[in-house]
Amino acid sequence: MTDLDQAIATQLANIETRSGKSLAELEAFLKASGLTKHGELRDLLKRELGMGHGDANTLVHVLLKSHGAAQAEGKSQDEVLDAIYTGAKAALRPVHDAVMALIVPLGDFEVAPKKGYLSLRRKKQFAMVGPATNTKVEVGLNAKALTGSERLVTVPAGGMCNYKVRLGAVHEVDAELAGWLREAFEAAG
Repeated sequence: MTDLDQAIATQLANIETRSGKSLAELEAFLKASGLTKHGELRDLLKRELGMGHGDANTLVHVLLKSHGAAQAEGKSQDEVLDAIYTGAKAALRPVHDAVMALIVPLGDFEVAPKKGYLSLRRKKQFAMVGPATNTKVEVGLNAKALTGSERLVTVPAGGMCNYKVRLGAVHEVDAELAGWLREAFEAAG
């Protein structure tokens, strides 16, 4: 099981604990509603069961087997990551996995796979992770309280993130990056 799969499994276990219902019971609840659209189902969970947006969204993705953009491609999240980190970029997968290992302990979040990266969200997107080049993984961060530096590059206004960090090796996934990720995660809550 990849770190990403483990993060989703942990979030689902937390959803079961907080709701007091098994995944099968939650799926039956959603089916009984007669609703079929993702947004309607998500809002039902938030309204009727008091779930947070991230939990409700992830649960609907999993139960509908949609997994964000991966559904449109007919691929699982692992298959999307395998496609992103292929060929010359394959050596970057351990860097990606190390970044995700820093994020998983922060708490509940939604993973939205895109064609070339993962978008990570709570109430709003807090990070993006994907290869920038054949030799660097880029981590985009949304956190206004951070201060740019040589390593934490400020992105011009209008971009999808406020800052970016490029990583070429697992040893660069360090405590400094963990602090920036925590700041972005908390800012998106």
